[in-house]
Amino acid sequence: MRGLRLMIFIPSLLILTNLQETSSNGDHPLSRIAIHEATFALTPLANVKASPSILGLTTGQNSEWVTIEYSTPSPSVDDWIGVFSPANFSASTCPSENPRVYPPLLCSAPIKPKLVAVSNKVVFSNPNAPAYPRLAQGKKWDEMTVTWTSGYGISEAEPFVEWGPKGGDPIRSPAGTLTFERSSMCGAPARTVGWRDPGYIHTSFLKELWPNTVYAYKLGHRLFNCTYVWSKEYQFKAPPYPGQDSVQRVVIFGDMGKGEVDGSSEYNDFQPGSLNTTKQLVQDLKNIDIVFHNGDICYANGYLSQWDQFTAQIEPIASSVPYMISSGNHERDWPGTGSFYGNMDSGGECGVLAQTMFYTPTENREKFWYSTDYGMFRFCIADTEHDWREGMEQYKFIEHCLASVDRQKQPWLIFLAHRVLGYSSDLSYAIEGSFEEPMGRESLQKLWQKYKVDIAMFGHVHNYERTCPIYQNICTSKEKHYYKGTLNGTIHVAAGGAGASLSPFTTLQTAWSLYKDYDHGFVKLTAFDHSNLLFEYKKSRDGKVYDSFTISRDYRDILACTVGSCPSTTLAS
Repeated sequence: MRGLRLMIFIPSLLILTNLQETSSNGDHPLSRIAIHEATFALTPLANVKASPSILGLTTGQNSEWVTIEYSTPSPSVDDWIGVFSPANFSASTCPSENPRVYPPLLCSAPIKPKLVAVSNKVVFSNPNAPAYPRLAQGKKWDEMTVTWTSGYGISEAEPFVEWGPKGGDPIRSPAGTLTFERSSMCGAPARTVGWRDPGYIHTSFLKELWPNTVYAYKLGHRLFNCTYVWSKEYQFKAPPYPGQDSVQRVVIFGDMGKGEVDGSSEYNDFQPGSLNTTKQLVQDLKNIDIVFHNGDICYANGYLSQWDQFTAQIEPIASSVPYMISSGNHERDWPGTGSFYGNMDSGGECGVLAQTMFYTPTENREKFWYSTDYGMFRFCIADTEHDWREGMEQYKFIEHCLASVDRQKQPWLIFLAHRVLGYSSDLSYAIEGSFEEPMGRESLQKLWQKYKVDIAMFGHVHNYERTCPIYQNICTSKEKHYYKGTLNGTIHVAAGGAGASLSPFTTLQTAWSLYKDYDHGFVKLTAFDHSNLLFEYKKSRDGKVYDSFTISRDYRDILACTVGSCPSTTLAS
């Protein structure tokens, strides 16, 4: 008899399997499992039991440890235990129509050649209960949005948020409800083997917040029998007034994904650094005001249940500070759906999950670009999965976002996008000979220069790299760690190493690259006031700073002309 513990977020069926000849020789241990050959061969003396069998008996609880006890008359190092959701899985949707879907197909179970024991089912006391609140800034600085997941449709219950200043009288704000169907997906596996009913996604808008005030909130559903279902209580601090002079701290990263907290393997085990990054952010949460996840969110790649796993993983962060996302290739790309790229990286999701599971202050969720202000910061977030080149709708948005900021109030201007539209020494870009996404910076660099963008940050490449202040491939400063006065260029940063498997650099030495790191990590910006900004790159393994620089300047330095930022002649001249 042996036991182990699993963290369960959703009702599951647990299965003991006997795998013969599954040595991976360095490959993923599930990669050689021929699921389509699986047979049911229950062994009377084999047994597997999960306890407790009912989860969530405590109000507001949405995750819990489950202990698994198992025994078999013929134990082997090749035995596997699988966790499956929903519990009544079926192989009826097994055929694949996406050439990017490789064996093992997760339509039945990772088992070969025989299944020997099936456990009891594990269920939630209320599988419809509200879960995984996710904060995001609204379209106005004094508006916070709360998005969450539940099993209650509008014909069953009225969703709302009960909230107010901590210790004060609460009010209730109604929530809108969205969902989507299998037919909303664009291809396999999202609409075949990866499909899972998403339940319902609710968003409420908490308006007219007082700057810097701490608010308490909880999620509620009023059932039509006049009973209520509640989450536990959470809290957040309202954003500062735009231009407010106070310490403001921002975390930025891309390509994080999710991990298995119990240490088990999973089919798409692609994000080895994800849990470390999450752990560091949770531990430092009191020193973080807002988070930007710069594309490639959870790498569900068409297996929809993994979005629930991801939102559960980040809940301690996203329930406390705004968690802003941008669109990456693994959220959006699918042929024939309006994506700039014809790849199949989204696994058939084609943007539906990202646009529904998270709120962003876009004018049109299908056009995933937007701006948001936080105190002394202006963030312009682009969508690299739609055309950004000059003359396109997104290009016009980017220029308006950069041009409309009042730099006297918001001196720190940050450009964010998933794919590298600036500079990168990643091997893939070096092989292409571009050191950027092809056509990436050709249209945009004159905007960054004209409007004096301080930092342009990207993901997509799974490593960290920082450039000098640069314009048209030329460093505009020889300084590396302390910039005083006019930058004369934009500092470019690739920060796509928050969790996904790392990407190698080229061995070619580029003159503009100041610091490279082949490791998992994230970036933190700290604005101390209108004149001083600290940039830090931290490793996820220990949370320590491995690269940093400061910018110190006055408003008159922003006004100063640089190459391409001011007209060479005036009417007077």
